[in-house]
Amino acid sequence: MTITTSQSRTLIESVLAGSEAITALGITLEDLGEDTAVLKMPWQPHLTRGDGTIYHGGPVASLIDIAGDMVVAVRAGGGVPTISLRVDYLRPSTGPHLLATGRLRRFGRTISVSDVEVHDHEGRLCAVGRGTYASFVG
Repeated sequence: MTITTSQSRTLIESVLAGSEAITALGITLEDLGEDTAVLKMPWQPHLTRGDGTIYHGGPVASLIDIAGDMVVAVRAGGGVPTISLRVDYLRPSTGPHLLATGRLRRFGRTISVSDVEVHDHEGRLCAVGRGTYASFVG
């Protein structure tokens, strides 16, 4: 099934808005390309380690999972279940927002794989991740 960029944007925005957890993180769609999506997570006090400056690893991992899911969701036609997720933290994540770029590596009949990079507002690479997802909505 091939869908337009407009349909892909509508699908992703619908999935993001339909989740209370994603809404609580403040994650929004910033950009969309062929097999890529850029999501933005704004700084919020409850997303920090308690010092008010550095994002806690949990929200960063969630951002990675959501970005990876969205690039599979475009092909699958809706949000997909996560099978596994790996995250590597490369530097403290700070600033007014983080940007996660998800890239679809493989869309298979039953399993799909996405790679995600997280950059801070200055473009510094803060974390990378790889997610494995079911290739069907669920």
